[in-house]
Amino acid sequence: MPDSKSLSEVHSSVAVPESRGFLRRLFAFAGPAYLVSVGYMDPGNWATDIAAGSRYGYALIWVLLMSNLMAVLLQSLSARLGLVSGRDLAQACRDRYPPAVNAALWVLCEVAIGACDLAEVLGSAIGLQLLFGLPLMYGVLVTALDTFLILFLHQAGIRKMEAFILVLVATIGACFLLEIILSRPDLPGIARGFLPTLPDRDALYYAIGILGATVMPHNLYLHSSLVQSRKVVKTADGIHQSLKYNTIDSVVALNIAFFINAAILVMAAAVFFRSGHTDVASIQDAHRLLAPLVGSGVAPIVFAVALICAGQSSTITGTLAGQIVMEGFVNIRLRPWLRRLVTRALAIIPAVLTIAVAGEGASGELLVFSQVLLSMQLSFAVIPLIHMVSDRKRMGAFAIRPVTKALAWACAGIIVVLNVKLVLGELGGWVAKEGAAGVAARFAAIPVFVAVGLLLLYIIAEPVLFAGRGKRQPPDVHHPEIDDVEPARPFRKIAAALDFGDTDAEVLSRAASIAAANRCPLLLVHCVESAGAAAMGGEITDTESQKDLERLRRYTIVLGKHDIQAEAELGFGDPVRVLPEIIRRHGVELLVVGAHGHKGLSDWLYGSTIDELRHRLNISVLVAGREG
Repeated sequence: MPDSKSLSEVHSSVAVPESRGFLRRLFAFAGPAYLVSVGYMDPGNWATDIAAGSRYGYALIWVLLMSNLMAVLLQSLSARLGLVSGRDLAQACRDRYPPAVNAALWVLCEVAIGACDLAEVLGSAIGLQLLFGLPLMYGVLVTALDTFLILFLHQAGIRKMEAFILVLVATIGACFLLEIILSRPDLPGIARGFLPTLPDRDALYYAIGILGATVMPHNLYLHSSLVQSRKVVKTADGIHQSLKYNTIDSVVALNIAFFINAAILVMAAAVFFRSGHTDVASIQDAHRLLAPLVGSGVAPIVFAVALICAGQSSTITGTLAGQIVMEGFVNIRLRPWLRRLVTRALAIIPAVLTIAVAGEGASGELLVFSQVLLSMQLSFAVIPLIHMVSDRKRMGAFAIRPVTKALAWACAGIIVVLNVKLVLGELGGWVAKEGAAGVAARFAAIPVFVAVGLLLLYIIAEPVLFAGRGKRQPPDVHHPEIDDVEPARPFRKIAAALDFGDTDAEVLSRAASIAAANRCPLLLVHCVESAGAAAMGGEITDTESQKDLERLRRYTIVLGKHDIQAEAELGFGDPVRVLPEIIRRHGVELLVVGAHGHKGLSDWLYGSTIDELRHRLNISVLVAGREG
């Protein structure tokens, strides 16, 4: 079977010290949230923050704060999914939804990543233009060179990549701290900005823009994968500890992002709104006006440096997100350099064509368009995430509580309503256009939006539909799953062979008691004996294999609640041949198998499997049977 680990090249590559020292463990877990946080300060956010600050002063800071609180909640849920289930959000969707739905979600997510990359390309190109006077077209082409930077960091390892991102984030933060000092904002005015108010009807549009540009859909896929780079002990205590440290990581990193976004808005309010320039909406206009209004030539230089850093940091995380969703949704793996070239080409081509046809002045409209595309995708990441972390079969005792679930759905509701309003407004503008553009919108855009709307309804209602479908299915050949395991009896380094039959409960109970008594890991093994599995072995990716592996993973979560470190592995083919190979590879010292309870001819047929298996092993075999 293909490697199912998310970002397998860095999976469990960062050791977490066993030391009880709080700071040492926090440092080991710190990193994933900083990579995620750059998506909250990418160039696509700048124009919205500048426009809101120049028009309404400090009045909409509260919208940024609310957006940040929503982001902290959603990103913590994303981290929870990855840490508990061992699957990133894209993989979890592939496990849950039909292939056609997964294909549609993948396409939407790739479009969103391309749109985000487009904003990063334009942001970096604008920064180069502002700093060095480089024409925008050349700046866009120069950004293609950062492909080599991505590849270098990819080879260096996840910790060095995190360190590089942290340097860029710190640079952006330092730049805007200097901007605030130079702009001399009104501190009481900033304090009043945290009181929820909308100065006029148009302020709602800017609030929607801030919300729509804050929570990035690909960040939810990214975070659920990056947290798996830490080597976490899969016990109840180990998972609880990792969730605590990752929550701290998320709060700190996303509050830095909040500071930077708020600093952009505060700078715009202190410089432009105070001087009567209430119509500044583009990054170029903001840069041009900074020097004469602030009275310092340093301000525009610092502004451009921060913009370049924002573009470069965001493009690194966008590449990782692209790899995650491609592997997760459709199980396609590309070499990192090829994946990067494809992503960068999808961003550069529309940017070059727009600049060539409409001129450099159209870059602002292209930035807005990229944010609309991001808004379309957001609901398709948030809603599946909430469904996944609410599912007790997947998350066990770590499923979110009712209060958290209510807050998450409130966030999702706000995001869906505001983004639907934003998208419908943009669609209305396209349809109202005259000529070929209006015709294209009516015959192409409207059907696409209708199809996307139907997909959204399916994603929302899927748990109900799935539950109903489960009742209509014929009785499953497997017996009901075990809800709990009570470790009670002692024994040493072991594996449990499960056939998803009547004896599994006893096998798990015996194996769990031995693992608990000896504080050793427990390996859960199941052999897929289909014709396809026998022929293709680990290369098979059929539905049965995926369901069996997911079932084993749910058992590991149940065992984790009892502080038993468990892992799962599928074998493919004849158990008599496959099980000994797995046992030897993992260094297992005791194998627990289930008795079939047959008599007569059936006993001769089925019992011979256990006898033959015992003869192929040089370790102890415990045959567990049901009473009665």
